[in-house]
Amino acid sequence: MAVATTPNTLTSTDLDYLRDLILARSAIVLEPDKDYLIQARLDPVAKEAGFSSIEDLAQYLRTTPSGDLHQKVVEAMTTNETSFFRDIHPFEALKDHVLPTLLKHRAETRTLSMWCGASSSGQEPYTIAMILREHFPELLTWDVKFVATDISTQMLEKCREGRYSQLEVNRGLPAQLLIKYFDKKGMGWQVKEKLRNMIEFRQLNLAGTWPSLPKMDIVFLRNVLIYFDVEMKKDILRKIREVLQPDGYLFLGGAETTLNLDDHFQRVHLNGTSCYQLTSNS
Repeated sequence: MAVATTPNTLTSTDLDYLRDLILARSAIVLEPDKDYLIQARLDPVAKEAGFSSIEDLAQYLRTTPSGDLHQKVVEAMTTNETSFFRDIHPFEALKDHVLPTLLKHRAETRTLSMWCGASSSGQEPYTIAMILREHFPELLTWDVKFVATDISTQMLEKCREGRYSQLEVNRGLPAQLLIKYFDKKGMGWQVKEKLRNMIEFRQLNLAGTWPSLPKMDIVFLRNVLIYFDVEMKKDILRKIREVLQPDGYLFLGGAETTLNLDDHFQRVHLNGTSCYQLTSNS
């Protein structure tokens, strides 16, 4: 197998093809000022597949219109920047207002459904799981459905395994929660089985056809919409409306909004952050 010696630049034809491929498969928009990301992230993919350059990889993809390598290219271009309790305010709002309110509203049925729509490497769903365990022990006797999805099969495997390096757990995770909910494994840590079993991890491409999902009380879709064009944002928000309970809550990233995209949502200010609920006429 040849050792990859990828040059520093790609032709405009190759770049256009790769941008179109990624857009078609994931709806992620890569502007020309992100060409350096294509180079940096696809170089390892080309090497692993045994190609001598990203150009050769692109040529292969053109002549082989489907297969695992297409998925690897798309996954390489998805951003998986995350941490435990990232941007703490949404989780404080979840703990102090959203969950107490929903527990009152669901006291008769004793059911609760949640969805993390871009789980990345798992820190967000596991953060929510720890909040449930720490502050709402009554949910142990409820019917709780907790689904976390991502486009990347590689990230989902990491989520299911729940293994994190020392550096990863140092980012945002309080020491007392680390000791309580993780086991030391070699140089890293693994989420305890009781926490891992709370979450069902599934593959889902937000830009594709969604599988059947239960009606959700809480949806976390943070720092994802920023990667899509306006029409895809509108389509995703429309689909969220179809799965969100009438009194449910949607959490987006700090730089994201439904404003000028979907007027069926209204912003709710809580604990120094914002989330969204459906308007009364939705």
